[in-house]
Amino acid sequence: MALIRQRQSKYVLEDDSWTLAGETLPDDADVIVPIARLDESALARSGRTGVRLSNDHGVDPVLPFLPKLSLIAIEFPKHVDGRGYSLARLLRERHGYRGELRAVGNVLRDNLLFMHRCGFDAFELDPKYGPGGLDPKSALSAFDELDVYYQAASDVRLPLWKRVTRA
Repeated sequence: MALIRQRQSKYVLEDDSWTLAGETLPDDADVIVPIARLDESALARSGRTGVRLSNDHGVDPVLPFLPKLSLIAIEFPKHVDGRGYSLARLLRERHGYRGELRAVGNVLRDNLLFMHRCGFDAFELDPKYGPGGLDPKSALSAFDELDVYYQAASDVRLPLWKRVTRA
């Protein structure tokens, strides 16, 4: 699967250095564990630890581990399910999470910019979603399609009404 990740102020395609947890957790690898396996032993390894969070869990299960997590992957089982957007904003704005926040599952090109505005900075693109599959290179252009916004979000872009009142 392709991975789009934010580097400085732009998005790029990258290889994914993270692996999903198997039966045993390797000590030196970067591993994403399911929420059921997240505990102190998973965090005590020398490699970085991330967690895969279903969008129906809420953020409470990860809060005790938040400072030690390098990555939180939020699942989108359907592109019309907006709970993942809410989880991202809660993690970024209310709980101050600064690690990688990755959207996984049914991530469509049309949703990338909105996911970014909610706090996601990485996107796992599964080619089985989208009409005829999703071309990762063309998906990068989704972040540049709009430059005027009407509401505030987790990103630093000013909404139009704030730009007008400052002038």
